[in-house]
Amino acid sequence: MHSKGRFPNAMFGVTLRPESAVVAIMLMLLFLVFVFLFLTLTAQPAEGQTFNVIYSFPGGADGASPQAGLTMDAAGNLYGTTESGGYTGNDCQSNEYGDGCGTVFRLAKVSSRWVLTTLYTFQGGTDGMWPAARVVFGPDGSLYGTTPQGGQGTCGPPYEFIGCGTVFQLQRSPAPIPTANPWVHNMIHQFTGGTDGGIPGGDVAFDHAGNLYGVTADGGLESCGYECGVAYEFFPFNDGWQESVIYSFTAGTGPQSGVIFDRVGNLYGTDDSVFQLIRSGIQWTEKTILQEGGWNGLIFDPSGNLYGSSYPDGSVFELSPSEDGWIYTQLYQLNGGSRAALSMDAAGNLYGTQFSGGAYEYGAVFRLTHGSGGWTYTSLHDFTGGTDGGYPLSNVTFDADGDLYGTAEAGGSNDGVVWEITP
Repeated sequence: MHSKGRFPNAMFGVTLRPESAVVAIMLMLLFLVFVFLFLTLTAQPAEGQTFNVIYSFPGGADGASPQAGLTMDAAGNLYGTTESGGYTGNDCQSNEYGDGCGTVFRLAKVSSRWVLTTLYTFQGGTDGMWPAARVVFGPDGSLYGTTPQGGQGTCGPPYEFIGCGTVFQLQRSPAPIPTANPWVHNMIHQFTGGTDGGIPGGDVAFDHAGNLYGVTADGGLESCGYECGVAYEFFPFNDGWQESVIYSFTAGTGPQSGVIFDRVGNLYGTDDSVFQLIRSGIQWTEKTILQEGGWNGLIFDPSGNLYGSSYPDGSVFELSPSEDGWIYTQLYQLNGGSRAALSMDAAGNLYGTQFSGGAYEYGAVFRLTHGSGGWTYTSLHDFTGGTDGGYPLSNVTFDADGDLYGTAEAGGSNDGVVWEITP
């Protein structure tokens, strides 16, 4: 039956007059907007990932601007460094790196929250300053790391660096005082910027014998102007450590991304190229695998293939060994540059961070999944530069449950965050 001048409205169960039609339509639109907002705000990412900031650095005594990735112990505690914050006296006063000379910290989960403990605060000068690489556990259970400045010597054109960097150890005191920090700082080496190297970069690595290896971006051969860098080894000697320069680079900008071992004890790293240091007795020989610049750190898969990423172009690549050398394959082109090494899960998926790019141009955490059509990019989190952080420089660390952890140097309360992504 037709009712002239009336409009049925099943939603509200009433019959509206013509003059009320506009009101009904507006109510309907408002309802739909409400439903859309509710679904948007309560929805999780496509596969249910949840992003959480587990610690936000306010800047100050607890540290600021974390740039490196995290190391996890068997109990699930996280260890990391901040480039600034901490002590602000002497050479640690405000400068281009921020206030403070940096810290080493631990995050331990207590009930449902994470609690930060500062394990060491750098004082500037001889003990080092501004750590930008991870701390890693050695065979003895101590933490080992580097600072690119502090120590002694003058490095970095035009020699504006305060010292040429250090290698340090944080050792648990055998009989800690309950009210004191049980971690003791020990100096392994202060670089001079000469033939011993200078400005160490990237993570250190240990061989099966417990010797420590790394690279410097400065120092090296006199013929190179002491600016091409070295690869070094430290081995225990007379209750201390003795350095052996295993290779002095002869060209390029100097390696900055640390080194990794293959199964037979050869070393791999990056500078202006991707290089291999082949060991034969006590001699090491360099072989260039890929002659292009801007590479970050490297990782191996179980089959011996190398994976890495580049800055600033954002290329993610694979290097596969063959009888004729190494075969380069570009896997994916990120929309923002990555500044960290990749990580790989048990299924062979790659994970990393983008320093820039992402939906809001503050970087992202991503996964690359291999399928028949190639590698598929999934953003696990796009940083906004707000309370969630921004500009991540770290790699991704996994726990036993498959949760992801990392840092972002900006945002949060003020000076960066430590984040967690749970499946």
